[in-house]
Amino acid sequence: MEEHANSFVMANSNKCIGCRACEIACAARHRKNNSGGTVGTMNNEVVPRLFLVKKESMAMPIQCRHCTEAFCVNVCPVKAIVENHGSIFVQEDKCIGCKNCMLVCAVGAVNLLPRIESQVSKGRIKPKASAVAYKCDLCIEEGGKPACIEECSQGALKLVKCEENKHYSGELNTKKTL
Repeated sequence: MEEHANSFVMANSNKCIGCRACEIACAARHRKNNSGGTVGTMNNEVVPRLFLVKKESMAMPIQCRHCTEAFCVNVCPVKAIVENHGSIFVQEDKCIGCKNCMLVCAVGAVNLLPRIESQVSKGRIKPKASAVAYKCDLCIEEGGKPACIEECSQGALKLVKCEENKHYSGELNTKKTL
């Protein structure tokens, strides 16, 4: 955890080729927490915790910046989003799916994932649908580097400390915008 303290994944749009390997690696690393998959003839989307935005002239993954003084932490009515060693995490078991965090995220990195729970009522098990916030967690539970960084063949993703952000943003081409 200390290795990722006050860190986030920085993307270099000049190097990203839009192959989506980062999305696939993220979804695979978090598959135990994903509702996606195939059941019989029904296909459910496998959902990564980052999203690739592609335009004609560029591509770039969008993911949580683990903001200092993160708005998502402040607006959560049940304190399900917490800061730990400078990184922001969703405690999925506490999340009520209110969407407040999604609405205040400046980079659009928080999304909702359907959560199906079972509840017993009158001796019968009934599925109960709800939603849970999800976002980049730097693959902290799995240890090592985030999956997206490990899988990027172009070296477009780097784990940077917040204080290094100014250095890395200088090497990015700021002329290209989405």
